[in-house]
Amino acid sequence: MVAYVSDSFKKEIVQRMFRNFLDIMILNIVQDEPTWGYQIIKHVEEKYDIRLRHGALYPLLNNLERKQLLKRRKEAKGGRVRKVYEITSKGIQVVIAFNEFLQDYLQEQNTKTGI
Repeated sequence: MVAYVSDSFKKEIVQRMFRNFLDIMILNIVQDEPTWGYQIIKHVEEKYDIRLRHGALYPLLNNLERKQLLKRRKEAKGGRVRKVYEITSKGIQVVIAFNEFLQDYLQEQNTKTGI
C-alpha cells in the first residue's frame, strides 16, 4: 500500500528534524564551505523554508566552537569584519557519525517494512 504524503506534512517533518538536530544541520552547512552567520541564516531559509533567528544561531555557533566542532576566524570584507566559521576534524567526525546512524536506522526500517 502506497500512501500519499502531503507537502505540508513533509514541511512539518523537515522543521521538526531541523529544530531537533540544529547543531548537526549547522555543521553540515559549514562543512560544505566556511561561512558566516548571516549566510547560514539565508541558506536555512532558502533550502528548508525555516526562519532561523540570530538569537538561536549565535549561541549555538559559540557552543559548537566551545566543543571544538567549529573554529572561527575573522575576515575583513568591504571595510567590515565578519566571523567566518569552519568545521574542525572533530566536527566532521560528528557529522559522519550522525549520517552513519541515520543510514543504519533507515536501512533497518526499510528491512522491517520490506522496502
